[in-house]
Amino acid sequence: MPLYSDEAIVLRTRKLAEADRIITLLTREHGIVRAVAKGVRRTSSRFGSRLEPFTHVDLQLAEGRNLDVITQAETRSPFGEAISAQYERYTAGSVMLETAERLVVEEREPSVQQYLLLVGALRAMASGDHRPADVMDSFVLRSLAVAGYAPSFDGCVRCGVEGPHRAFHPASGGVLCSSCRSPGSAYPTVETVRLLGALLAGDWPVVDAAEERSRREARGLVSAYLSWHLERGLRSMPYAHDSLAAEPVPTGEVS
Repeated sequence: MPLYSDEAIVLRTRKLAEADRIITLLTREHGIVRAVAKGVRRTSSRFGSRLEPFTHVDLQLAEGRNLDVITQAETRSPFGEAISAQYERYTAGSVMLETAERLVVEEREPSVQQYLLLVGALRAMASGDHRPADVMDSFVLRSLAVAGYAPSFDGCVRCGVEGPHRAFHPASGGVLCSSCRSPGSAYPTVETVRLLGALLAGDWPVVDAAEERSRREARGLVSAYLSWHLERGLRSMPYAHDSLAAEPVPTGEVS
């Protein structure tokens, strides 16, 4: 079978037969790939923990008729060790993996921007320099932007009048002025709208200084915006919201 190499983030695993797993990957050059890791569930497997979710790996794969087969795997960055050590990071990171899988629609179609964005977000999550919820929300907004669904938090999405505006309408694509606002709009505070813009832009000084009330309000709006564009919510999102309800201030250390 023809062989090819790529680097990837492990998104999800599923049991297959007695000792195998199907591994869902976001690769740099081939987009979403689903491949079989044979014998990986045996204690003697040479792959060990290299094919667990969150892991950044170098792979060699053999092309298959239905599923490719992983023939070699080497760890580039073991993000999973730090992320899985804290439940808040784990649940927020799980939202990021599921978001990436859902937004890269076509299998085997390159999606380099989404791949690089996920690698950077997992690195930030593992480092502990920022709150897990903030890393998650920033990734979700930026991933949506890469997919073509960038929200507007400055000008009115209908008439273009510059803000600040308070009416936020997911179906419209962002904030609306008082003349264009639609029924069903949310009305976050000005501070929350500013935070949403900072999350999208990756303006971490503004994000890190935000008050808890604004962060909670922003988190709900990010979730609503994502659910609208995916047409249904993520399975991992409720767990993340529960675990992040009382998350601690980041220390940069893994406990």
